Amino acid sequence: MSKLLIIGFVWPEPKSSAAGSRMMQLIETFQSLDYQITFASPCEKRKQAFDLEAIGISQKSIEVNSSSFDDFIKHLKPDVVLFDRFMMEEQFGWRVAENCPDAFRILDTEDLHGLRKGRQQAFKDQKTFDKSYLLNDTFKRELASIFRTDLSLIISEFEMDLLINDLHVDKSLLAYLPFMEDRLEDEFIVQLPNFELRQHFITIGNFLHAPNSQSVLYLKETIWPLIRKQLPQAELHIYGAYVSQKINQLHNDKQGFIIKGFVEDVNTVMQQTRVCLAPLQFGAGLKGKLIDAMKSGTPCVMSTIAAEGMFGDLESNGYMEDNPVDFANKAAQLYTDENQWKINQQNGFRVLNTRFNKEINQKELIARLQQLKEYLEKHRLNNTLGQMLQHQTLQSTKYMSKWIEEKNKK
Repeated sequence: MSKLLIIGFVWPEPKSSAAGSRMMQLIETFQSLDYQITFASPCEKRKQAFDLEAIGISQKSIEVNSSSFDDFIKHLKPDVVLFDRFMMEEQFGWRVAENCPDAFRILDTEDLHGLRKGRQQAFKDQKTFDKSYLLNDTFKRELASIFRTDLSLIISEFEMDLLINDLHVDKSLLAYLPFMEDRLEDEFIVQLPNFELRQHFITIGNFLHAPNSQSVLYLKETIWPLIRKQLPQAELHIYGAYVSQKINQLHNDKQGFIIKGFVEDVNTVMQQTRVCLAPLQFGAGLKGKLIDAMKSGTPCVMSTIAAEGMFGDLESNGYMEDNPVDFANKAAQLYTDENQWKINQQNGFRVLNTRFNKEINQKELIARLQQLKEYLEKHRLNNTLGQMLQHQTLQSTKYMSKWIEEKNKK
């Protein structure tokens, strides 16, 4: 039986974030191939963390800057190592390469962190995002991780295009892998609450994620008052894990701006709501909230950042607007126009079943993994830049880690 080691930035929380849901989708894919899976993380486990042992996955707490990981991985001898975000590849990638050189190394980027950071800085500076913002220190570190690993999973077509065409990363190092969702069957769709049975607006997101916090502030200060003028009885329900005090203070019953916080089942509340709002002003990757909305038959009004990489050539499940007045007008229109609402709902079902089909996306990933594993040595020899970045003179993270480890012994 083949062995997979996942080195997680955090323990997966599928009910708290899209990143947690994606990790569970990757785990399910490898379980379908009968891999023996171990999930290891240096992060403290929160109460919302999924019980991995309940689905037959071994769990291991590991330390950064410690040779105890070397002993652990030598004993485990994994065939495949999956790094959850580039920070874990930085910390542990060199140890994997030294102790299990034949292990196939995969990086799941989740989203391009450097892209998100650059957009956030451009937003703070009130300037147009360009390449000077993209090539920040975070992005350079992330790009180095992509070159050092055998294959990087990229969640968004936009990010694939950016890496291949703008930054000239060889496509042999990348695999496009969006969310992998179960197909929505007609029997499920007809049971969803209809237009008349739904009310109010919804927005949702993990508040440890800066784009989500900023989005709620933007709704409160700018967009929601414009919507409320047109629909004085409507409410906006804000859900998400790890609500900060700053966000809680935005709650206002009179204004219909209701902070709900963490919800155990996103689908239940989403199915009761008529329209989802996602006015993200910066970010990267794919937005789990839009996936949840499409699964629940809830049309959306979203920014172009929120919509990025979601729809391809298909019609969206709502409207894309960046101007706050236009955003508010479209939200009110979608809330009151039943025919248009139904059209957008059907668009969402089509997008989900076409672009995020689990069966299709899993097959493509599995075929790619099998192909690369078969020709791993040749694949690595062709990755000249990756070989260079593994050279000792460019392994600053490795030698800093060794220095910290020695310092901690004193």
